[in-house]
Amino acid sequence: MWRYSAANDQGYRMHHGVEFLERAVADPAALVAQGIQAPTPRQVYTVVHKALASSIRVIARADDSSGIIGDACQRLIDLHPRAAAQAGVPRAKLADWVYEFHFDDEVDYFVLDPVAYAPALGDEGLTRLRGRIDALRAQIAPADPDDRFPRSDHREFVVQWFDKRFAVLDRDVQAIIRTHLKDGRVAAWHEDVAEALEEIGEIDLAIAWAERASSFDRGHQSQRAAERWWRLLGEHRPLDLPAAARTILERWPSAGSGARLVAVAGNGMVDDVQTTLESRPAELVRFQLDTMRNPALAWGTAHRLALSDDGLWADLARAYLPLDPVAAIEVQVRLVAISLQVADTRRYRPAVRELVNIRMSAIAAEGTAARAVVDGAISDLRERYRRRPSLIDALDRAKLP
Repeated sequence: MWRYSAANDQGYRMHHGVEFLERAVADPAALVAQGIQAPTPRQVYTVVHKALASSIRVIARADDSSGIIGDACQRLIDLHPRAAAQAGVPRAKLADWVYEFHFDDEVDYFVLDPVAYAPALGDEGLTRLRGRIDALRAQIAPADPDDRFPRSDHREFVVQWFDKRFAVLDRDVQAIIRTHLKDGRVAAWHEDVAEALEEIGEIDLAIAWAERASSFDRGHQSQRAAERWWRLLGEHRPLDLPAAARTILERWPSAGSGARLVAVAGNGMVDDVQTTLESRPAELVRFQLDTMRNPALAWGTAHRLALSDDGLWADLARAYLPLDPVAAIEVQVRLVAISLQVADTRRYRPAVRELVNIRMSAIAAEGTAARAVVDGAISDLRERYRRRPSLIDALDRAKLP
């Protein structure tokens, strides 16, 4: 399993097996149509339990760089509490297993959720599990305030995880804030509070905490929190969307946030968006091209603001081609020439294919100088790179002049 390809193959097989187990938990009678005898809940649980244990051993020894095996393990982790509840697993035994899973000496990057296991654990199992977590907490020495380096204690991580999930299970708002916010030093912890509050149905509080996280700073964590804030408003307070969209645009000016504002507030916001994006040429051009659908305006903006994004120039030239074939094709051949500046044989065939397509567009633009522009550019490339036989051969094979 140390080979990447072998690990991926194993991961795909694991996902195929998990699909059958998910069907067995959701509707065991449906397996009869596939020629499989309907299993009992206890049989299903036994297989799920063994599959999870086996999967953990596999991922501990595999190169799971692609995450395929990890995803299969997570599906089994999500399935296990449902199978346990249906099978009526002894609650004290299940509580001990849930606890000991986090200390199995195989891997330490999966956790089990007591909220998901609550139906299977019942009051008896949850009480036992809480007791074991409290006993673990008592084993951990208090942190040294003078220690400049954060300690790494797996036991402490486990306690913190269960404290957070028990707070959600108890629907205790104050405990959720205390356990998820920590010291509030980063935006992500504010968003964690919002996520947990949403989970227990405290939507107004979730919205408030998501907004707080989004306004924490202008970093990527706050930007991600803004997406949660936006989603919550869309689901529960749609009338607040225009104001939120304007706030998001002001904090993270982009073509996407501008399009969002126009979508919820109307075309009357187009001028405001363009003004906001004026200092970001690529975002303004993208907004004019994709949202306003005005390639002529975008073309003028790209030249006025000296757009330097070659990928966006390619999209712009493609959209501008029907309006001014010669100008658009001049940009297209320039981009091909840029791609050939580095002597790399892997670039030659894609560049030649692009030249073939450009030349076909030029031929279709009858009555213009487009064809002469393309042929002249190809001639220049042949002369400039005459000592690159692979490139010259690719041009010849494509029957380019």
